Amino acid sequence: MSVTVDHGDEIPLRCHRIEVRIRKLSQLFDSLEPSPFLAKDLDPDAEQYIVESAKEVAARLPLALTIHLSEPPDSPSEARDAGEAIREHFARQSGYADLRLRRLIRRGWISLAIGVAFLSAVLSAAAFLAPWTESSTAAGIAREGLFICGWVAMWRPLEIFLFDWWPILGERRLYDRLRHMPVRLLHPEP
Repeated sequence: MSVTVDHGDEIPLRCHRIEVRIRKLSQLFDSLEPSPFLAKDLDPDAEQYIVESAKEVAARLPLALTIHLSEPPDSPSEARDAGEAIREHFARQSGYADLRLRRLIRRGWISLAIGVAFLSAVLSAAAFLAPWTESSTAAGIAREGLFICGWVAMWRPLEIFLFDWWPILGERRLYDRLRHMPVRLLHPEP
């Protein structure tokens, strides 16, 4: 009969457990990543599985990760540091999402400044054409075209400030939840 050895954090009773079953701990991390163990990225498939599993759970329910290994870890330090390496990975992902959000907001402000300047110029040109719109159909069409172009220039800033930032913020919040989750490692005795 084999004895199960566990390493890692205590798992609270009221939490959603994400269960991962792999042969060796090294399968969880990107094999091409040259960084030291604590700075390694997760394997893209493993990360996707953990993230998608976490998305299925209500945001108010704490998360925990249990990793079932069919072979013992290569070293005791690897088993001891696995949870920290996983949390560190998600902390980096949270930082990247935060950076994307800040860049998007900065792009939104720049787009808004350009859009408002263009809209002002177009509305001024349309006002200039106003006296001729009664006598000339072409001037009326040009004036209406200027109005449309001016408001179309505002499309991107409005899209950024109304819609584009929400998904990135949600992603960052999810990564923050994952970076704080306890990680438990279960494996057979060596």
